Amino acid sequence: MATVLAVMIFGGALTLAGYAMAATLAPNMARIVAVLRGQPETARFEPLAVLVQAERRIAVRRWAGPTVQGRPVRQREAA
Repeated sequence: MATVLAVMIFGGALTLAGYAMAATLAPNMARIVAVLRGQPETARFEPLAVLVQAERRIAVRRWAGPTVQGRPVRQREAA
């Protein structure tokens, strides 16, 4: 009885681990196989460069825009 229970528990854990590995690796399997075969990776879209340009535009707009003035601080009298 204990052997059957142990096989079920460890078999389920092994199945779950295999599923997690397959779900993680399957979307990039073609790239992984190409790298293992020694083929150079093709040029990809570089989102970091686009992000840097957007950040620069935002920074320029902040510095070029009008200054925002806060409310004047009122002195309150003690009660």
